[in-house]
Amino acid sequence: MQQVKHFIFRNPLIVAAAAFCLLLVFYLIRDIPVSHPPGVLVPDEPVQVMLPGNTSFIHEGFFVTPLADFEIEARVLSKRRYRFDRSAPISPIDLALGWGRMSDTSIIDRFSFRQSRRWVHYRYKPVPMSQAEINRSMANMHMIPANSRIERQLKSVRKGEIVAITGKLVLVEGKNGFRWRSSLSRTDTGDGACEIIFVEHIEKR
Repeated sequence: MQQVKHFIFRNPLIVAAAAFCLLLVFYLIRDIPVSHPPGVLVPDEPVQVMLPGNTSFIHEGFFVTPLADFEIEARVLSKRRYRFDRSAPISPIDLALGWGRMSDTSIIDRFSFRQSRRWVHYRYKPVPMSQAEINRSMANMHMIPANSRIERQLKSVRKGEIVAITGKLVLVEGKNGFRWRSSLSRTDTGDGACEIIFVEHIEKR
């Protein structure tokens, strides 16, 4: 142990460089996509049950109103962290999720996905799916972690993983007239079509 301390004291730059390399390897490994053989991995659509009451609660300085119970199992098509927009304090992560044939590697490999400004953009080569089926088999979803443990779990999610998420679709209201309402449909597109999920439980399958 004394020899180790002596080496660290005599070679601080080497030790710092080694620590930096280890940290870099950790971050690179953490973001390596998960691969799967061809075939539909998630056959079922998300499950949504409307809530009769609209009791709000405060979370991270925002008023949150549950609109529906929500459960989804899906393949992660893309992931994006947000730090600086108005929504970031309550929703630091977006996941683009796919189910049905949008969980099939033979289909996914023909797509490229990019997330920015709380949208998901994609391009694809010809696929045996209509645009309507694509629209109802994937969505960009804004994640609101219920606590710090779930936030860590969300941040550790990798592209390609199968995740099962349980929570609430919500309306979020904040200062200066901020209002952010979840979509309640899997077939809508455009502005307001994203789901906003208050995540109460997440598992990787």
